Amino acid sequence: TPNTFAITSRTQTSSPLFVGKDADLSPEEREIAMEKATKAMTAFTNTYLKNTGTKLCADKSVPAVVIKGLAEHKVNLGAPLCPCRFYDNKEAEAKDGYWNCPCVPMRERHECHCMLFLTEDNAFVGEESSITVDEVIENSQGMKM
Repeated sequence: TPNTFAITSRTQTSSPLFVGKDADLSPEEREIAMEKATKAMTAFTNTYLKNTGTKLCADKSVPAVVIKGLAEHKVNLGAPLCPCRFYDNKEAEAKDGYWNCPCVPMRERHECHCMLFLTEDNAFVGEESSITVDEVIENSQGMKM
Protein backbone atom coordinates (compact mmCIF):
# COMPACT_ATOMS: atom_id res chain seq x y z
CA THR A 1 0.00 0.00 0.00
CA PRO A 2 1.22 3.56 -0.62
CA ASN A 3 1.25 4.50 3.09
CA THR A 4 3.22 1.47 4.23
CA PHE A 5 6.58 2.23 5.77
CA ALA A 6 8.81 -0.83 5.79
CA ILE A 7 12.41 -1.32 6.70
CA THR A 8 14.12 -4.19 5.01
CA SER A 9 17.28 -6.08 5.74
CA ARG A 10 20.28 -5.19 3.57
CA THR A 11 20.53 -8.79 2.43
CA GLN A 12 16.84 -9.56 2.18
CA THR A 13 15.10 -6.76 0.31
CA SER A 14 11.89 -8.58 -0.53
CA SER A 15 10.52 -9.15 2.96
CA PRO A 16 10.14 -6.36 5.50
CA LEU A 17 11.45 -6.79 9.02
CA PHE A 18 8.56 -4.72 10.29
CA VAL A 19 5.89 -2.34 9.15
CA GLY A 20 5.88 0.92 11.06
CA LYS A 21 3.09 1.73 13.50
CA ASP A 22 2.31 4.68 11.23
CA ALA A 23 1.63 2.43 8.22
CA ASP A 24 -2.14 2.92 8.35
CA LEU A 25 -1.99 6.70 8.77
CA SER A 26 -2.94 9.02 5.94
CA PRO A 27 -0.35 11.69 5.14
CA GLU A 28 -2.48 14.22 7.04
CA GLU A 29 -2.79 11.93 10.08
CA ARG A 30 0.95 11.26 10.03
CA GLU A 31 1.67 15.00 9.90
CA ILE A 32 -0.59 15.54 12.93
CA ALA A 33 1.06 12.63 14.76
CA MET A 34 4.51 14.10 14.00
CA GLU A 35 3.48 17.53 15.26
CA LYS A 36 2.16 15.99 18.47
CA ALA A 37 5.24 13.79 18.94
CA THR A 38 7.60 16.72 18.25
CA LYS A 39 5.83 18.81 20.89
CA ALA A 40 5.94 15.91 23.35
CA MET A 41 9.62 15.14 22.75
CA THR A 42 10.52 18.84 23.03
CA ALA A 43 8.65 19.09 26.35
CA PHE A 44 10.33 15.88 27.56
CA THR A 45 13.75 17.25 26.57
CA ASN A 46 13.21 20.51 28.44
CA THR A 47 11.98 18.72 31.56
CA TYR A 48 14.85 16.22 31.49
CA LEU A 49 17.41 19.02 31.01
CA LYS A 50 16.01 20.77 34.09
CA ASN A 51 15.81 17.60 36.19
CA THR A 52 19.36 16.48 35.38
CA GLY A 53 21.09 19.86 35.32
CA THR A 54 22.33 19.18 31.80
CA LYS A 55 22.43 21.62 28.88
CA LEU A 56 22.02 21.60 25.13
CA CYS A 57 24.77 21.57 22.56
CA ALA A 58 25.97 25.06 21.61
CA ASP A 59 24.80 24.36 18.03
CA LYS A 60 21.03 24.07 18.41
CA SER A 61 20.70 22.14 15.15
CA VAL A 62 22.16 19.12 17.00
CA PRO A 63 19.39 18.81 19.62
CA ALA A 64 16.77 19.83 17.03
CA VAL A 65 17.68 16.93 14.73
CA VAL A 66 17.85 14.48 17.66
CA ILE A 67 14.41 15.59 18.93
CA LYS A 68 12.95 15.22 15.44
CA GLY A 69 14.46 11.73 15.21
CA LEU A 70 12.98 10.80 18.59
CA ALA A 71 9.58 12.07 17.42
CA GLU A 72 9.86 10.03 14.20
CA HIS A 73 10.59 6.90 16.20
CA LYS A 74 7.76 7.68 18.62
CA VAL A 75 5.36 7.80 15.65
CA ASN A 76 6.63 4.81 13.67
CA LEU A 77 7.88 2.56 16.51
CA GLY A 78 5.73 3.68 19.42
CA ALA A 79 8.81 4.54 21.51
CA PRO A 80 11.48 7.27 21.46
CA LEU A 81 14.31 5.01 20.30
CA CYS A 82 17.65 6.80 20.10
CA PRO A 83 17.99 8.03 16.50
CA CYS A 84 21.79 8.23 16.66
CA ARG A 85 22.52 4.53 16.49
CA PHE A 86 22.25 1.82 13.84
CA TYR A 87 19.97 -1.10 14.69
CA ASP A 88 19.54 -4.43 12.94
CA ASN A 89 15.96 -4.50 14.23
CA LYS A 90 14.55 -1.17 15.42
CA GLU A 91 11.25 -2.66 16.57
CA ALA A 92 12.99 -5.19 18.85
CA GLU A 93 15.29 -2.48 20.23
CA ALA A 94 12.33 -0.20 20.94
CA LYS A 95 10.60 -3.03 22.83
CA ASP A 96 13.78 -3.81 24.78
CA GLY A 97 13.99 -0.21 25.96
CA TYR A 98 17.74 0.04 26.59
CA TRP A 99 18.20 2.70 23.88
CA ASN A 100 14.85 4.45 24.40
CA CYS A 101 15.45 8.05 25.43
CA PRO A 102 16.71 8.64 28.00
CA CYS A 103 18.87 5.59 27.34
CA VAL A 104 20.44 3.52 30.09
CA PRO A 105 23.91 5.14 29.69
CA MET A 106 22.30 8.57 30.16
CA ARG A 107 20.21 7.51 33.13
CA GLU A 108 23.11 5.72 34.84
CA ARG A 109 26.16 7.84 33.95
CA HIS A 110 24.88 11.04 32.28
CA GLU A 111 26.46 9.91 28.99
CA CYS A 112 24.42 11.02 25.98
CA HIS A 113 26.19 10.09 22.76
CA CYS A 114 23.52 12.07 20.79
CA MET A 115 24.71 15.27 22.44
CA LEU A 116 21.15 16.09 23.50
CA PHE A 117 21.88 16.21 27.23
CA LEU A 118 25.37 17.57 27.91
CA THR A 119 27.21 17.97 31.19
CA GLU A 120 29.25 21.10 31.92
CA ASP A 121 32.54 19.31 31.18
CA ASN A 122 31.55 18.50 27.58
CA ALA A 123 33.47 20.54 24.99
CA PHE A 124 30.27 21.13 22.99
CA VAL A 125 28.04 22.27 25.86
CA GLY A 126 26.16 25.52 25.36
CA GLU A 127 24.47 27.89 27.77
CA GLU A 128 20.90 26.90 26.87
CA SER A 129 18.86 24.50 28.96
CA SER A 130 15.69 24.66 26.87
CA ILE A 131 14.56 24.59 23.27
CA THR A 132 11.25 25.57 21.68
CA VAL A 133 9.19 23.56 19.24
CA ASP A 134 9.73 26.33 16.70
CA GLU A 135 13.52 26.01 17.13
CA VAL A 136 13.26 22.24 16.64
CA ILE A 137 11.27 22.68 13.43
CA GLU A 138 13.46 25.50 12.10
CA ASN A 139 16.77 23.77 12.88
CA SER A 140 15.73 20.34 11.56
CA GLN A 141 14.20 21.40 8.26
CA GLY A 142 15.09 19.12 5.42
CA MET A 143 15.88 16.22 7.75
CA LYS A 144 14.23 12.97 6.63
CA MET A 145 14.32 9.71 8.48
